Amino acid sequence: MLASFVQDRWVTPTDGLVDIPSAIDGRTVACASSDGVDFAAAVQHAREVGGPALRALTFHERADRLKALAAFLSERKEALYALSADTGATKRDNLFDIDGGIGTLFAYASRGRRELPAERFVIEGGTEALSRGGSFVGLHVLTPLNGVGVHINAFNFPCWGMLEKLAPTILAGVPVITKPATATAYVAEALVRLIVEANVLPKGAVQFVCGSAGDLLDHLGGQDVVSFTGSAETSERLRNHPSIGRNAVRFIAERDSLNAAVLGPDATAGSPELDLFVKEVVREMTVKAGQKCTAVRRIVVPRSLETTVTDAIKAQLDKITVGDPRRDEVRMGPLASLSQRAALRDAVAALSAETEIVAGDPERVAPVGGDADKGAFMAPVLLRCAEPLRARRVHTIEPFGPVATVMPYDTLDDAVAIVAKGEGSLVASVFTYDEAVADALVFGLAPFHGRVLILDRDCAKESTGHGSPLPGLVHGGPGRAGGGEEMGGLRGVFHYMQRTALQGSPARLASLTRTWLKGAPAPVAAVHPFKREYEALAVGDTVETGSRTITIADIEHFADFTGDSFYAHMDEAAAKANPFFPGRVAHGYLILSFAAGLFVDPAPGPLLANYGLDNLRFLKPVSPGEAIRVRLTVKEKRPARKPEYGEVRWDVEVFNQDGETVARYDLLTMSARRDASSSAAAA
Repeated sequence: MLASFVQDRWVTPTDGLVDIPSAIDGRTVACASSDGVDFAAAVQHAREVGGPALRALTFHERADRLKALAAFLSERKEALYALSADTGATKRDNLFDIDGGIGTLFAYASRGRRELPAERFVIEGGTEALSRGGSFVGLHVLTPLNGVGVHINAFNFPCWGMLEKLAPTILAGVPVITKPATATAYVAEALVRLIVEANVLPKGAVQFVCGSAGDLLDHLGGQDVVSFTGSAETSERLRNHPSIGRNAVRFIAERDSLNAAVLGPDATAGSPELDLFVKEVVREMTVKAGQKCTAVRRIVVPRSLETTVTDAIKAQLDKITVGDPRRDEVRMGPLASLSQRAALRDAVAALSAETEIVAGDPERVAPVGGDADKGAFMAPVLLRCAEPLRARRVHTIEPFGPVATVMPYDTLDDAVAIVAKGEGSLVASVFTYDEAVADALVFGLAPFHGRVLILDRDCAKESTGHGSPLPGLVHGGPGRAGGGEEMGGLRGVFHYMQRTALQGSPARLASLTRTWLKGAPAPVAAVHPFKREYEALAVGDTVETGSRTITIADIEHFADFTGDSFYAHMDEAAAKANPFFPGRVAHGYLILSFAAGLFVDPAPGPLLANYGLDNLRFLKPVSPGEAIRVRLTVKEKRPARKPEYGEVRWDVEVFNQDGETVARYDLLTMSARRDASSSAAAA
């Protein structure tokens, strides 16, 4: 009896129960219903309890919670493995669903710590000058929406599907109401029970609806987000819900996708690219029994290689053992349900108007250790469409299972046109070792896809494959694929945040964003900032240095010492002929080195290390006899992963004797924290 988790309590249904059968033998493994769930109260709980609690945390604190949750789940994933067998998942399939989902939590936790500030907002982009005198400027900030992320997931990935949506949403500071597909809800419920048991997320941060979504969408407004994975038909129905349109609810969809794998005409029988192509197609047809939104559905090959490729795929499919996924010798388990198998058989029948079966039988299979009648088993089926440019159904009907269609092409333009007839997909793969072929195919296919994999002998060993969405890359696609962009690094987080333009004085915006902006107050520090612990540094603290004149001898010594004898520094006539220089000029890196000599305090102190420069620009050349000076300002502070130190970003501006800026950059340092210094001294 599956329960829902709403308002921080489990709600067990008493009515409207739906039996959920095992994909292996048809026995009932669970029953589910959302009876008893007050959806209005769930949305209110998310907004009034979960949202404020999450927004009270910084990005780093939310990232730490995600990391702790990932570690907790990782230690208990074997229980999820055991349950997943009844969905048809093999051990190999679990690596994608369960381990992949936990890995996504880890990835977003790391990204949040590494790329987001220890704040509750994000500054996006640079400062925009809005006035001639510089007293009125603008910048953009991202802040968490004050609503709820409603996640509606598909049956094929009950763990990954939930976690890949949950990770960026929680990191953004938005609470989640997640609803799994009923067919595999027992795995999703077990996952949520572990999340609740971990007790690392704030109250109200995660709620779980098992069964129908009821009137959930009726209670959504302009601060909410709906993220959906499933069929185009359901997506259209949800997108057209009155509340979605009336309240401009953000809607993210990942839906039907006729993904393609394209073999370049440079491949030959026995070439690495052809062998990789066959291996990848067979893997995509059989992992999760082909029930992946990213699986290859269209196999696009040069007409001259059609027979070679078809025979090679058939030979590999003949080796696939279908049966009980708990058995070691089984390579492919059943589909998720009998209804799913029936829908897949109907799809194959509909495609028969344009295709012929060249391998497999959709009606017959002898599963190892499974029940052919009560289990949802189906053999892999390979189809062939002789004239794909004239066909329609093979580009509009997605057979969601171990079915794919071979499609021959004559020219590269034809190959692109064949794939484009799918009207938008999540991913395409290109297999070639020819630079011109890769260029034509990749940029021909890119407008129609969210991701393009270029696979060849050089990257195959470490490639994650055609069908593996990664947290750092966009998962989504245009057109038929839904137009969504889940994950994609911080893009996935920013879906749940509002971009707002702030306008005001540099002083006001610097105060609001805790980041120094040019034109904001920059008081000269009484004590050199390098001599102050992290806690004692204030944003805006500034050092104004003395000046240093750069001589010809300096330039020639630097050239001799470093080996950089570029003519602009060593040849007066050649330098004058250059449109950028008045004659011999100082090396840019000499200017940086002398600048450091002007502002660095040499004695041991709280400043521990310089670990890099960002945004370096040389803006005006420095000629021999000219002098430079430096203004060094604390621009931003953020705690580091370890408590012993903090990260400090400094604005460094180098001026010449006329007050003109010759170079500007951000200096990145580590400064010791006061508590750590005290502990070390006591020790």
